[in-house]
Amino acid sequence: MNRSLPPELPADAPPLPDAHARTPADLFAQLASSDVGLSATEAYRRRIRWGENRLPANPPTPAWRRWLRQFHNLFIYVLLTSALISSLIQHWVDAGVIMAVVLINATIGFIQEGKAEAALRSILRLSKSQCLVMRDGQSFTLDSQLLVPGDVVTLQAGDRVPADMRLFYNKSLHCDEAMLTGESQPTEKSVDAVPLDTPLAERRTMAYMGTMVTFGTARGLVTHTASRTQIGQISELVQQVSLPETPLQRQLAQLARQLTLVILLVTAATAVFGFLVRDYSLAAMFQGAIGIAVAAIPEGLPAIVTITLAMGVERMARKHALVRRLPAVEVLGAVDVICSDKTGTLTANAMTARLLVTSTARFTISGEGYAPIGDIQHHHGRSPSEDEQQQLNTACSIALSCNDANVTEDDGDWNIHGDPTEAALHVLALKQGLNAADHARRRPRLDTLPFETEKRYMASLHQTANGAREIAIKGAPDQLLHLCRYQWGPRGIEPLDKHYWEAEVNFLTNQGMRVLALANKAAADNASQLHHDQVAAGGLVMVALVGISDPPRAEAVAAIAQCQQAGIRVLMITGDNPTTAAVIGRELGLAADRVVTGAELDQVAPQDLPALAEKVSIFARTSPANKLQLVQALQAHRHTLAMTGDGVNDAPALRQADIGIAMGQKGTDAARDAAAFVLTDDNFATIVGAVAEGRRIHDNIVKSIVFILPTSLAEASVILLAILFGWLLPITPAQILWVNMITAVTLTLALAFESPEANLMQRPPRPRHQRLLTPRLLYRVMLVGGIGAATIFLLFRWQLQSTGDIELARCVAVNALVCFEAFYLLTARSLHDAIWHRRYWAGSGPALLSIALVAVMQLAFTYWPLSQEVFSLAPLAPAHWLILVAATSPILLLVELEKAWLRHAHRRWSLHQPGVPGHVHF
Repeated sequence: MNRSLPPELPADAPPLPDAHARTPADLFAQLASSDVGLSATEAYRRRIRWGENRLPANPPTPAWRRWLRQFHNLFIYVLLTSALISSLIQHWVDAGVIMAVVLINATIGFIQEGKAEAALRSILRLSKSQCLVMRDGQSFTLDSQLLVPGDVVTLQAGDRVPADMRLFYNKSLHCDEAMLTGESQPTEKSVDAVPLDTPLAERRTMAYMGTMVTFGTARGLVTHTASRTQIGQISELVQQVSLPETPLQRQLAQLARQLTLVILLVTAATAVFGFLVRDYSLAAMFQGAIGIAVAAIPEGLPAIVTITLAMGVERMARKHALVRRLPAVEVLGAVDVICSDKTGTLTANAMTARLLVTSTARFTISGEGYAPIGDIQHHHGRSPSEDEQQQLNTACSIALSCNDANVTEDDGDWNIHGDPTEAALHVLALKQGLNAADHARRRPRLDTLPFETEKRYMASLHQTANGAREIAIKGAPDQLLHLCRYQWGPRGIEPLDKHYWEAEVNFLTNQGMRVLALANKAAADNASQLHHDQVAAGGLVMVALVGISDPPRAEAVAAIAQCQQAGIRVLMITGDNPTTAAVIGRELGLAADRVVTGAELDQVAPQDLPALAEKVSIFARTSPANKLQLVQALQAHRHTLAMTGDGVNDAPALRQADIGIAMGQKGTDAARDAAAFVLTDDNFATIVGAVAEGRRIHDNIVKSIVFILPTSLAEASVILLAILFGWLLPITPAQILWVNMITAVTLTLALAFESPEANLMQRPPRPRHQRLLTPRLLYRVMLVGGIGAATIFLLFRWQLQSTGDIELARCVAVNALVCFEAFYLLTARSLHDAIWHRRYWAGSGPALLSIALVAVMQLAFTYWPLSQEVFSLAPLAPAHWLILVAATSPILLLVELEKAWLRHAHRRWSLHQPGVPGHVHF
């Protein structure tokens, strides 16, 4: 290679997407560089031309924009219009109440979004990295943002790779690329070019920006920086994906459009009828039309929905699920497919020794992760015998001796220092009962042969307690079997049974494990240095094989079973290899009879991809584009989709999914920024609780709608009937707004606290296309609204004809409306459960308290002189209250009879539908 400083990079230098397939010499010429790096002047010139080596950051949303975003809702637009019209006709009370509702709704949403963003910022781990760079023939430590293509960078264990680079010198470099490729094991690197079509996870010649060096050293030529890196390309892919509208947002928008259209048509028709048929003046009809609109619009609904969602956010936060976007809370309740990354999500993201094989038996190792909690048991379930314990002690002594990693505890969390695979061997020895510090004192290390790619083993020389010297070796099984002549048996050293060990290696490999062999041999008593010739000279004794993998989280297995019970399909979409994915999938309870790779997905026609996604549960060696394609394919089949993940490679799919769920502890910033949820405990099982909470929230929102709409229907119908018959209005717009305001913040709000319905997680997810108001619920709204309107109108007419006092009659009508709502609330607490069941009254405190509060406020409304003057009321006599209770309480019985009829009808239907749960679906 050229030892002189390189010339300037040509202005027309082409991009290098094939850097992994080209020789270092070719790339040095292409980038006008050399192994001694660039000059400082040339590096500065390139940085001016191409910019700094950092990904573009999304600026935070300004507070004013977050505030205005709260008003982007059709209901809010209608309410603001109503407030404006009320102000123009100088109905200041009406306008004030409407604006109060709008501002309360906006404030709740604004505060909640701000809290979520603040909590997320506390989780993000933002740091600047530095790297060792050659400039002007000398090494400098520079901020990685100053790197440019053509720079030469030195990598060492513990470094985060600062840019995409082609390696040209390698000394056993291993990189943890899980955040980019999903590969659970560190990738061993090489300088030899690989074929052009090599998948990203197998490009051994490249070190990619953001990945971590776990072992070895290397030097590389920077080929891509900033947005041109693999991580940068994924970031651009994320930005191309627009945030999906949640089902609740779509349904509420549809409901708002439908209600608004009906209200406008009815209002216009009534105004024309009153003016042409009943000879009302234009001014009177204008006021009547406003009254119908104010009565029919459920102005409390946006606030109630927001409050219900916010309360769900608070409950989820206590269960380690941080919500970044308020409307996303309810989406989990509709999820019927969860696409999950494997590494760090379904698995512990911690290499763990799981099987150990000696010359006589297999042993299972319990426990997961890096906590030294667990034991070693014979595969038949019994404890090891005395001879077997001796073999295990020898094997674990080698694992601890020939090892440069260790684990430490910090406030209950176990952290590794060094290579994850070596850390797994360290933990294995601790589980066997060895003490690392005591072992190091009794068997001090005299010399070491580090792991080399060419030799494929590591060896260390030790002095034993009796003064003898011993060599401990660990490495690739095929390499050590080639060097070994003997094995440790129950009676000591015996000839090597190579066929036995090869069969056991195949068994462990087929279990998706990384296999390491452990061996030892005696050394000369005066040996103080170690050479490869000593290892290969003969006398090497095979002691054991260790199978290491990233195990499934125990709680993830149970969580997937719960998801399947709830009718939710779980898919694993990982960048790991197919064999490992299949093994982990089977352990998790997923169908693993077929595993489809990213290369196979690339060959599938777009129109065939949805059908494939419906049949297969495990996808391996997938790229970020593959994950995004699968999410879009499932959505094309009308699935409501959740996507979980923690890596940069998951970010585009997280953003595209109906609900993206990122890991908060081990997840990357890109994944958290793309997701709507962040799990602060990185626990897949938390999703199950969040799904249950999402279903509960949806149920409570539906209950609120089914409670509010009959009230609005009754109010509007009373005014409509009065205009049609040419009578006085039973309730004025101001009185209507009073009722709507106090019932929205008391009676309706109580429904947000309701406990989950029975069998919440045993029923299937609701269909994606299902409306908030199904035909059955719409029938209930019409039934209750019609009964309410008739009751109020008849009480008003009775009182008016009895006394001729319009203020007293209106006071009766207003209080009849409130009493009617109070009795209806008692039965509206469940969509289908009967009120006389004991479980129905569990958690009924909020409902009863809200009724008591309304009673107090309504008494003040009726008897306070100022209220009587403002709302034009006359006080009621005690007999009036008895009449009101008697006239409005039958609604409770009528709705219960309707629910009983629906339950009976559903039971009869389900007898002819095998597998259908025996409860009413709305």
